[in-house]
Amino acid sequence: MSTSKVYFTNLRTTPSSNLLNKLERLVKRAGIETIDFKDQFVAVKIHFGEPGNLAYLRPNYAATLTTLLRNLGAKPFLTDSNTLYSGGRSNAVDHLESAMENGYNPISAKCNVIIADGVKGTDYREVPFNGEYCKAPKIGAAIVDADIVISMNHFKGHEQAGFGGALKNLGMGSASVGGKLELHSASQPVIDKDCCTGCRICVKYCAHDAIHIGSDKKAVIDYSKCVGCGQCVALCQYEGAVQGDADTSERLNYKIAEYAKAVLLDKPNFHINFIMNVSPECDCWNHNDAAIVPDLGILASFDPVALDQACADLVVKAPALGGSRLAEKHPHEHLNGEDKFKLIHPDTSWQAGLEHGEKIGLGTRKYELITV
Repeated sequence: MSTSKVYFTNLRTTPSSNLLNKLERLVKRAGIETIDFKDQFVAVKIHFGEPGNLAYLRPNYAATLTTLLRNLGAKPFLTDSNTLYSGGRSNAVDHLESAMENGYNPISAKCNVIIADGVKGTDYREVPFNGEYCKAPKIGAAIVDADIVISMNHFKGHEQAGFGGALKNLGMGSASVGGKLELHSASQPVIDKDCCTGCRICVKYCAHDAIHIGSDKKAVIDYSKCVGCGQCVALCQYEGAVQGDADTSERLNYKIAEYAKAVLLDKPNFHINFIMNVSPECDCWNHNDAAIVPDLGILASFDPVALDQACADLVVKAPALGGSRLAEKHPHEHLNGEDKFKLIHPDTSWQAGLEHGEKIGLGTRKYELITV
């Protein structure tokens, strides 16, 4: 497979060139204008952020992109699918309220906001793909019905996938509620009783009433109710809830890559990653811990695999920030060149998703980084 071009701009600004100007120059230089947008419905796949989490992308960036798209003749809309876990985005009514709370509305974003899989997460299309792990991914109908897909991705850590970038936003984020269940269905967590403190945080936040505290003051999972969403793994601060042996981070990432492939199948597509506020975990949680590395820049490419690989490489090379969870776990170590995501979440393997994405023709891990 040939080398893909990934375009990069740093976050330095001047009075005559702010970050919004730089974003527009970046995507133009990366070739977005070569897509024929005339009268095409364009799904701009984005994460609106869980209320209380402040690491999500500012709506100003989306407005800059959608204004450009409209000037090119497109009919753009911002979109995301509902979540499997409980929270502010598990149905379209709450999801839209959460989006508005975080500043996403037709005025600020310069386009409409549409929840891709409908009010209750049941509005989806099965996309025949015949993947190794997912035969017909269940994708939010609004995304399937779009003519063109563009992803705007906050690049950050993730407790199950290792990191979240273009593939995660496309694959997991575009999946309907039922699709998310398929992605998680073989990854039910287990309780490490040596680490569990009985703090009850997993009990409080389990959307499916699948966890209780046993007579030994340790958490117990009822697997007849557990859907494998991983919320307990993400919330546990003591490594008491961990991924089970029945599935692996690798398998989850394989599935995410196949769902991303289904989203983009036979459609023009383009992708933008923002390496800013690189929090240890996903924007799905109602908090964002301190960033683990400095803000590095914005990257764009037609190839989501190459884009995620380039971002991961930049984060690996970057210094760790003091005061972060990463620095606290490794206070005396020189971390430049170390895999920050693996250090934060040792049981994850982000490389697996990119390798599988390359295998199924989603993109290539080989890239040329071009500074704009």
